[in-house]
Amino acid sequence: MNIYIAFLRGINVGGQKKIKMADLRTSLEKAGFKNVQTYIQSGNLVILSESTDLALLQKNIYNVILKGFGYEVPILILSARVLSEVLEAIPFKEAEEKNLYFAMLHEFPDEELAREFNALEFQNEDFELIGKCVYLNCRKGAGNAKLNNNLIERKLKVTATTRNLRTMKKMIELAS
Repeated sequence: MNIYIAFLRGINVGGQKKIKMADLRTSLEKAGFKNVQTYIQSGNLVILSESTDLALLQKNIYNVILKGFGYEVPILILSARVLSEVLEAIPFKEAEEKNLYFAMLHEFPDEELAREFNALEFQNEDFELIGKCVYLNCRKGAGNAKLNNNLIERKLKVTATTRNLRTMKKMIELAS
């Protein structure tokens, strides 16, 4: 069996796309996923599957949510190894941990859009696009940040899902 971490974009945020994690676990296990674990209500999953086809796994989870709950939800699936590599590459070594966020991109952005994005500046916010992750150091907190998930998606024209450092570490721990 292979262990994967799945991040669901935009559920249980602001009262929209409400899904109880217990119901989601049950639905996914009925669909053949094993030992489904969830962490907090924002759509963080650890799943076991015999499949190694990430696109197929994403499609299967997408379909379970669409059929069972009626929501179209973007899904990003990674291995614990890949998630660990993301954390090892944090460019802000002096940042306070509570200010670190990761906007994980579902695909590589267009090179020209990435160049334009990298030229942006935001007061009290540092960011760096490395591969398929926008590393964020929100020095005044994420709630006050101008560079949020929606803006990242608009500027790079890719789907993204953002998590804080605590969630990223917890997901790696759960997958271990």
